[in-house]
Amino acid sequence: MNEKMKELGTRRSAIRELFEYGKKRKAEIGDENVYDFSIGNPSVPAPEIVRETLVNLLTKTDPVALHGYTSAQGDAKVRAAIADYLNKTYGAGVDSNLIYLTVGAAASLTVSLTALLNPGDEVVLLAPFFPEYRVFVERTGAKVVTVPADPETFQPDMDALQEAITERTRVLLVNSPNNPTGAVLSEQTVKKIAALLCEKQKNYGTAIWLIADEPYRELVWGDVKVPYLTNYYDRTIVCYSFSKSLSLPGERIGYLLVSPKSKDAADVYAAVCGAGRALGFVCAPSLFQYLIPACLGKTSDLSVYAGNRELLVQALTAYGFRVISPDGAFYLFVQSPEPDANAFCERAKGLELLLVPSDSFGCPGYVRISYCVSTDMIRRSLPAFEKLAASYGLPT
Repeated sequence: MNEKMKELGTRRSAIRELFEYGKKRKAEIGDENVYDFSIGNPSVPAPEIVRETLVNLLTKTDPVALHGYTSAQGDAKVRAAIADYLNKTYGAGVDSNLIYLTVGAAASLTVSLTALLNPGDEVVLLAPFFPEYRVFVERTGAKVVTVPADPETFQPDMDALQEAITERTRVLLVNSPNNPTGAVLSEQTVKKIAALLCEKQKNYGTAIWLIADEPYRELVWGDVKVPYLTNYYDRTIVCYSFSKSLSLPGERIGYLLVSPKSKDAADVYAAVCGAGRALGFVCAPSLFQYLIPACLGKTSDLSVYAGNRELLVQALTAYGFRVISPDGAFYLFVQSPEPDANAFCERAKGLELLLVPSDSFGCPGYVRISYCVSTDMIRRSLPAFEKLAASYGLPT
């Protein structure tokens, strides 16, 4: 057998490990007594348009056509609808013939990385980052190079990024809004990144691709804007999922698109199709492909998450925790009161608070709190958070 795959199968990610612990603990002492902030599983129902569209499809469409195979890269009309929406909304210059429908953003990322990378190549990740990025990259034989963020703003350290990009760099993978910090790459930062990549490509005579992982694009708070990266850098691949915006994580539907502004777009898209074929990621679930056109631009009730964010930020700050106030996504990044975030999380477990330590995110010393949970659970958890803060003698 493949020993590396065996290792991955027997040692879950820190997030999944805690999620499974939470399920076990709830069975032991009751759901209401466990405060599970481990996983980004939306608690807000999908918008009504999802149910209406699915009912329509199931009752008014020929079942043979509805449940049959689509083209390997996805239904042409669905891809055209996505392109039209993105072009009208972001002026993105998207071509439907360069869109590939996938089983969620994880498949989009895996296909994209497989299409672009060879053993020995390097992928730059901006820390903190979603831990599975490392798994996706290293499976290809490429190497991960991490770049830290500014701890005050959680924008990337541009000097460190400059140093990290070498003649072996093939991909810079960014996630905005970010999991786990909720930080959004500002337009100023995006312009600096684009200029740096253009300069490095010219200096090395290589192609460097920018992969944008965007499952949280619509989850932003206040007047924050998320720059659409194809408008700033030509060699861009956007990976998107409807899991968070429509509260459909279990349905696993998303897409990737290759920007037509790149002169090698057609060749890269061919590699994308080849990677999908090699990985067996062809013909994403047809029912949920056909759902997409009616739901473009729609979201679940995101105001619930905005309220949860305010409730937690205000309470945890009052208890003495240092909280990175997020601009987007549905996570809080909180500095651990002690250097070892794993020890902090173990102490939190004693109060039935399930928090994810940040070590696997490439940024030790913090915890991630997923606030896409019920507001009631957050309220019930606050006395436990207060006790946790008091156990460290935090100033209030």
